[in-house]
Amino acid sequence: MVCLGNICRSPLAEGILQSKADEKKLNWTVDSAGTGGWHTGEAPHRLSQKIARNHGIDISHLRARQFVKEDMVRFDKIYVMDNENYNDVRRISGSLFDESKVKLILNEWHPDKNEEVPDPWYANTDAAFEEVYQMLNKACDRIILNYE
Repeated sequence: MVCLGNICRSPLAEGILQSKADEKKLNWTVDSAGTGGWHTGEAPHRLSQKIARNHGIDISHLRARQFVKEDMVRFDKIYVMDNENYNDVRRISGSLFDESKVKLILNEWHPDKNEEVPDPWYANTDAAFEEVYQMLNKACDRIILNYE
């Protein structure tokens, strides 16, 4: 799961998908990263934590990290939140970039529409973070369904 700073969208997505995978007893390792390193080592945004907690998911233990090119080899799938993240992942990955692994996460929910998950950091409201949670939750439901 990749977003810009790894404190809002991607840790929420990580928490949601890992929770769903654990519930189905899937042996998955879900991780998240940001394309920028500004928040490296920080916990998720307080509203990401709050909204996740409201839905029974604890993401307080997560810490932001920056996406590295080796992630392209390390992970089977890389879900990005928006087109800027996609382009940044391509740039950071360099010759390791594998287009077949990288996908806009909302394409799981609405295939081929290339919709982006809005960054709730700018609005900084419970409602904005809840909206993002709902989008990611639906996309993660589809990821699990497509796997089964």
